This record gives sequence, C-alpha cells and structure tokens, in this order.
Amino acid sequence: MTVYRRFRDRRRLGPVEFATYNDGRGREKHAAACTAPGCGFSADYTDRAAAELSAQTHRCKV
Repeated sequence: MTVYRRFRDRRRLGPVEFATYNDGRGREKHAAACTAPGCGFSADYTDRAAAELSAQTHRCKV
C-alpha cells in the first residue's frame, strides 16, 4: 500500500521539484524529484538544504 503524502512549500528549480512533507511518524522530511520524462530521479532528505542542493546539481541523462 502506498503512502499518501501532502507536500507543502513546493518549489521548482529547472526540471527538479523539491518540497516538504511529514512522514508516517510525524517527522518533517524533504523530497526532490525530476519531472523530465524518463529520468526517474527522486530522493528523500532530512533537511531542506540537501534537497535544494540535489535540485541544483542534478543533471538529466535523458
């Protein structure tokens, strides 16, 4: 069963979107995901700065 996540403070940097959400245990997490077709990059981080850095440095292979 998949988890429904409610994202807030969503921002976009190039093709990558990053946002904040609460995980199933109530902890604040941050996610970054590439929206380019066929890329498939996504990652979860414990702090916002890491998610922003991954968005800035991501290079699509597509």
